[in-house]
Amino acid sequence: MTEFSAQQQEAIARADALAARFAPRVESDDREGRFAIGNWRELHESGYLRAPLPRAYGGEGADLLSLTVAQEHLARGDAATALVTGMLISVIGRAAGVWPEPVHAEICRDLATHGGGINNCVTEADLGSISRGGTPGTLAEPAEGGWRITGRKIFVTGAPALRWFVTAIVLPPTAEAPQGTLASAIVRHDSPGLSWQDTWSDSLGLRTCGNFDVHYAGVFVPEGRIVERRAIGRGGRPAANPYALPIAAVYLGIAQAACDAACDYANGRVPSALGKPIAETAHIQQWIGQMQVQIEAARAVLHQAARAGAAATAPAIAAAKYLCTNTACTVTDTALRVAGGFSLTRALPLERHFRDARAGLFQPPQDDLALGLIGRAALTRRRAVSP
Repeated sequence: MTEFSAQQQEAIARADALAARFAPRVESDDREGRFAIGNWRELHESGYLRAPLPRAYGGEGADLLSLTVAQEHLARGDAATALVTGMLISVIGRAAGVWPEPVHAEICRDLATHGGGINNCVTEADLGSISRGGTPGTLAEPAEGGWRITGRKIFVTGAPALRWFVTAIVLPPTAEAPQGTLASAIVRHDSPGLSWQDTWSDSLGLRTCGNFDVHYAGVFVPEGRIVERRAIGRGGRPAANPYALPIAAVYLGIAQAACDAACDYANGRVPSALGKPIAETAHIQQWIGQMQVQIEAARAVLHQAARAGAAATAPAIAAAKYLCTNTACTVTDTALRVAGGFSLTRALPLERHFRDARAGLFQPPQDDLALGLIGRAALTRRRAVSP
């Protein structure tokens, strides 16, 4: 780990220690579709959840590369837990300088003191992916001192562990915004009228990430916690978020865990017909080599983007996400081939890694949007230098 600073090596060591404690519980949690709420006490006590929070508000102020590499290592032990912590990093990192400072300070201090998570709640059954545009159906009505929110969100990752639900809403039309105003309502976990429902625990992958439906039945939100207002039909989409890179790192962690598990199986598997470990055969070595090369290539792109920090460009962020998620899918597929029929059983973790990897394909930016963004940037660059 000589390419990392002392702070970054400490972040990796803490993530490895947590991953080692979480890993023995993952299989049973996955089998039961059980959200690992107990992990959140350990995450808080270890300081892991304070890492992305500013020092001024009780956090550690970790740099983006520290957060990114730690996430990959945590995901090797428990990808679902790492995904929820990645959402916290993404929301808090982007909020700095975007939310009013008193609101940002309040949320960060609360998380530093009490632990728990925070996540965006944007997806609705009729809306589809929020990254493709569209107007939410979750409405806000004026009330004394704030607003009352009514609606339902789906795919709210980590719902049982969240202290704050950053909810996409539509405010009523005004003269300045005749079609209404898009905004985010920051909702406390204990607000009357807020509830969540497990609709995820029997899903294909990441069964333990608490990707639940959230219901808002006239939930009151103070005026000051309505942030990021933008008139519908005006302005572009939000800028790319470099703090989404720690989410991409989760899928790279899944890929490395699958490669490691395949290596362990190959080193220990001695068929009677062969008389030696299958790790000594050429085709197994080639499969392992192929997996590791793909992981290292994706990791290089991810780390390059993370080292740039807030200066990371949208194409670089998109490239890292695309490579990490697709590498996870390819590597986990190859890992099944290494172990053969045993890979389909719960005797090995490979079938779980294979399932978990697929979830990354549907997180923004999805492949077509990521590649389109990268392609437009390449075309623009060539136009700038062509005679």
